Amino acid sequence: MSARKIIIDTDPGQDDAVAILLALASPEEIEVLGITAVAGNVPLALTAKNARIVCELAGRTDVPVYAGCDAPLKRKLVTAEHVHGKTGLDGPDLPDPSMPLATGHAVDFIIDTLRAHDPGTVTLCPLGPLTNIATAFQKAPDIVEKVREIVLMGGAYFQVGNITPAAEFNIYVDPEAAEIVFKSGVSIVVMPLDVTHKALVTKPRNDAFRALGTRVGIAVAEMTDFFERFDREKYGSEGAPLHDPCVTAYLIRPELFSGRHINVEIETLSELTLGMTVADWWRVTDRAPNALFMGDVDADGFFALLTERLARL
Repeated sequence: MSARKIIIDTDPGQDDAVAILLALASPEEIEVLGITAVAGNVPLALTAKNARIVCELAGRTDVPVYAGCDAPLKRKLVTAEHVHGKTGLDGPDLPDPSMPLATGHAVDFIIDTLRAHDPGTVTLCPLGPLTNIATAFQKAPDIVEKVREIVLMGGAYFQVGNITPAAEFNIYVDPEAAEIVFKSGVSIVVMPLDVTHKALVTKPRNDAFRALGTRVGIAVAEMTDFFERFDREKYGSEGAPLHDPCVTAYLIRPELFSGRHINVEIETLSELTLGMTVADWWRVTDRAPNALFMGDVDADGFFALLTERLARL
């Protein structure tokens, strides 16, 4: 079977970086057509820089990186330096990128790429706020039906929220964009906190990254060393959840994940629950299912895959 063509839309972030590395290390299953940066964990200038740092770390300067939207559709940008550090990639000492940004806007790259490929052949993989994707859908409605699938990290049901009591960060930052995407009619797979909080980088798992002895293995170990301090303190967990690599792991080994095809609505009006993913897990409404909402992951299988693939870089 040929490799699955994807666009990674991202706001790196240490876990975004690991997701990108996993994709770039898996050319048999995944062909990364390009990476589009969006404002989220840190402002756009840093996410666009960090995406290129990660490409250079992987030795893949051939992958174009485009800068996209620098603010949500209707709101002021909320960032997460308290989690990811002031650069977004705090932890390892990585050099500034020498590869340039690709010319043009990320939204136009998404539109042009979908128009240039046969319908149903390009998958969108958003790892941050959905601003770029929603903007592309609004600017070029003809591309919506051409998308094969959207596999995204965002939202929560049983885990509820990590930036507010009710909302997960990626959806909260731009709930209007999320609403557009979830109402688009595109096939959507969601990796919510319910799954990602089960993909914990415990000490033995991080030791396995470091034991690879490569620049990539050591950098990933140093990223999660930094990243986990926040989650350990907040949740009392054994380590940091690797949120975004769940997206790329699903593209490679979907059998690692299980979930339900349900209706998911985005709260955009309530101050109390803004950005909440109202997931009809128990199917108590008659609202039509619009997303495959994951609920569980084989964590040991996930980390075995991740370690094996990172060893390639």
